[in-house]
This record gives sequence, structure tokens and C-alpha cells, in this order.
Amino acid sequence: MSKEIIRLKDCTVAFDDEVILDNINLYFNDKEFLTLLGPSGCGKTTTLRIIGGFLKPTSGDVLFNGVRVNDVPPHKRKVNTIFQKYALFPHLDVFENVAFGLRIAKLNESEIRSRVMEMLEIVSLKGFHNRKVTSLSGGQQQRVAIARALVNRPKVLLLDEPLGALDLRLRKDMQIELKRIQQAMDITFIYVTHDQEEALAMSDTIVVMDKGRIQQIGTPEQVYNEPKNAFVADFIGESNILDGIMHEDYVVEIFGRKFKCLDSGFAPRESVDVVIRPEDIEIVEPHKGRLSGTVTSVTFKGVHYDIIVDFKGFKWLIQTTRLHNVGDEIGINIGPEQIHIMKKSEYSGMFGDYSSYSAEYEEITSEDWEDETEGEEDEA
Repeated sequence: MSKEIIRLKDCTVAFDDEVILDNINLYFNDKEFLTLLGPSGCGKTTTLRIIGGFLKPTSGDVLFNGVRVNDVPPHKRKVNTIFQKYALFPHLDVFENVAFGLRIAKLNESEIRSRVMEMLEIVSLKGFHNRKVTSLSGGQQQRVAIARALVNRPKVLLLDEPLGALDLRLRKDMQIELKRIQQAMDITFIYVTHDQEEALAMSDTIVVMDKGRIQQIGTPEQVYNEPKNAFVADFIGESNILDGIMHEDYVVEIFGRKFKCLDSGFAPRESVDVVIRPEDIEIVEPHKGRLSGTVTSVTFKGVHYDIIVDFKGFKWLIQTTRLHNVGDEIGINIGPEQIHIMKKSEYSGMFGDYSSYSAEYEEITSEDWEDETEGEEDEA
């Protein structure tokens, strides 16, 4: 059985009249890889800062092995933090960057050398000790930052969107590396990200947050396959989220048609949210489908096509390996195991209709736009 190492008890953070964290209750197990996942402003980084001691909760307690640590400063907690900006020392080589904390702690030279070399091997940088950090790639610098954070042997490592500055391929490689390092060190990693794929790939436990509150806690499989509400269903992967009526246990009505499902415990004729993942829908000929609709958009995604299909004015996303053309009439079938029923919530009606669907793209913020235009003016 896992041992609890950290607990946040009734933690609230408020600045002036704005509540950033709303009465959070959460515990972290020893040797667990736990991810705080949610959009910008949801409270995940604030939660991390409370654990690290960089911020005191307005109310509530932070417990470490059962002991209240609200007033214990960061350097006296057995916790280290890695931020998106690694803050390596450019004038020092790799060895001295990693050794920095050990020298502050006044360890003897042989112990420092032994620990640094051990850490460099764990993060796959054996033989890099004499290199200047400025000569390293982004991924290598990331590993140096990890080694520096772990060489003091903290009980917990906090990671605040540490892969955000890396390109996509390197980010995927580092996801695998981080999980391997966590298992090799046998300590707790608490990871903050807004990237659902990162969370699903690395975590033992995912905590989905929004508006300063916890929406769901579970394994990657649980939050993906059994979302608690429309926000979680939409944030973790793509979802068609429909209005439904539970007639009785295991029977739900969608668009006037009854479908078998695996859910029970709802009131008779209770209004519910129905989640159907795009990859779980079987496309058949129109006359063979329980529902039929018209293809309105087709996007090639490499291994599959994303197609948007209009069913009575509500547009679904369906993922298929077979090409269908805009204007095609198709039928669909959905098995009981592909239908997930959720209680209505404050998020009902906000997600799941793909009327304004567009393929994913990197958002350009207004600041980025200003930077680019300034650069163009300079060149001119």
C-alpha cells in the first residue's frame, strides 16, 4: 500500500477578492508520479508553489509526513523545483552546475564527485561533466537541471511545465526520460502541465483542475474513459458531448433513439450528458446505422481522418482510417461500452459540438505578434 507523503487540507488562496484556489483537499503518495493538469489560470502552479513553500495558503494546512509545514521556508523542505526556465549557470561546466547545491551544503569533495557522477549517469549525461552548459542542446540542458535538482536527494521533485520550451519531438523523448528517471530515483514527482498528452503518457495519477477547484482525480485510464463532467471529457482528448435522457438503468436516449449503455444509478428520465469518443464510432451505410448524417468537413491527420458529421444540426467529430468525402451520407453504430453517461454540471452545454471545428494549431499571442512585427520593422 502506498504511503502518503504530502497532504493539502482545506487550502484556499485568495488575492484581494479573487479566489485562486478554492478549498483544495489533495494528498500525494510516496514514489508517485502525479500530474496537475488544467488550462492556464486553473490553480495548478499555485498548488505547486504552496507545496514548495513559495506561497502560503490564505487558509488551510500543508502537511509533510503528517507535520504542518505552512511556516517552513522552501530551503528547509525536502523538496526541489524545476521551472520551465532552467536557470543554469552559464559560466560553470556541467559538473559544477550539478554540484552547486552540494557545495552550499559543504559536503566533502569525494562525496560531491561521487554524487554528481551518479546523477549524470542516471540522466544519461555520463561523460558530459566537463562540457559548458552553453554548448548543450535544450534536452541536455533539461537533464542538467534535473540532475542538479535531484543530487540533494529530495523526497519530492516539483516540475512546473519543464518541457514547454522544447520542440515536439524532444518533448516526447523527455516524457519517456522523466518517467524513467522518476522510477530510477524512486521518489515523488509532482508535475504541472496544460498538455493532456504529457499527463496521459507519464502519470500514475492525474488531478484535473479548473477555476481553482479539483474536477477529477484518477489514473490516466480513469480520467480518459470515465470523465466526471463535460469539462474533463472535453479537456482530456476529443469528445462528442450530447444531451441525453436516462430512461432506466443501462438505457439512454439520444436524438429520440434509445441506446444501451453500461451506466446505472440515475433517476428515471434524468437529463444527463452523454460522452462518445470520436475513435469509438463505427461508420456504416446510412440505412444500416442507428443514426445517419452528412459529412461536412474532412481533415487528414496522418494515421486517420478527422471528419465532421452533421446529425440533425449537432456536429460530431469522428475519427476513421477510411476516407469519406464532404457531402457523403453515412450511418453510425455505437456499442454500449462506447457510451459514457455523466451527471449534468455547470459545464453542461459548453463543449462537444464541433460546429466551429478547426484542426489544432499553435496559438499566436498578441505579444508574439508584436515581437514579430517589431523584428520586421527593425529589418526594414
